[in-house]
Amino acid sequence: MKYPLILTLSLLSSIAAAESMPVFDAHIHYSHDAVIQVPPAEAAALLRQAGVKKALISSSDDDGTQKIYQQAPEIVVPALRPYRRRGEISTWMNDPTVIDYVEARLAKYKYKALGEFHAYGADIETPVLQHMIALAKQHDLLLHAHSDADAIDRIFKTFPQARVLWAHSGFDRPDEIRAMLRKHKNLWSDLAFRNDQASNGKVPDEWRAAFEEFPDRFMVGTDTFAPERWYYIASHAEYTRGWLKDLPPVLARKIAFENADKMLGTKNGK
Repeated sequence: MKYPLILTLSLLSSIAAAESMPVFDAHIHYSHDAVIQVPPAEAAALLRQAGVKKALISSSDDDGTQKIYQQAPEIVVPALRPYRRRGEISTWMNDPTVIDYVEARLAKYKYKALGEFHAYGADIETPVLQHMIALAKQHDLLLHAHSDADAIDRIFKTFPQARVLWAHSGFDRPDEIRAMLRKHKNLWSDLAFRNDQASNGKVPDEWRAAFEEFPDRFMVGTDTFAPERWYYIASHAEYTRGWLKDLPPVLARKIAFENADKMLGTKNGK
């Protein structure tokens, strides 16, 4: 009777640990409209209530990121988005004034990443993107790219030592993501808005194979692309903890927060 009791206690302990597991949300925006609808103190409280250990946050414009950083410096990991307002997603790569804006913010504040930015295929060859990549190299910044596989390849062709977080894992299939991760050792994938990586708390075989092959390269994210998405941060964290319980505990912890900590060098609160 002793051994079943030990196994039962161990199982209960693992379940409790998973349910209280901290989360590093690697894809959050706090743009100008979110600042109005969800004031900084409230936004910081939502992160804490959700059990978010850290959050990679960017905004359009950057003032939102700075405001929430002031409210929760122990949580917020600032990223600099090149957009000054909504509506620049498809035009920013052809606007040289973007570089003036980015350089001015880099001179004033500290960041861990550039992005999330949208760029596809040959967009990477534009002078603005080439300058952005050069700034990432100069300031040792991660590039958070909402891109297709072609653009990711072009980033690494421009700067082979780049560190790139692939937003939404490119919305590609797990086998295609695995092929890209094999090709680029400094490529990581966030799972924001990827509802296909779990169903009813179970991880599909194709995603399990990807996570097991690359246990250090995946992380989670909510993607608060609209202000109301801020009210989903807690439920998303709960959903994340739910499907992570279907993975081995060591792998679950990596995806939940350890991989993002390591990627961004934020372990131990740095």
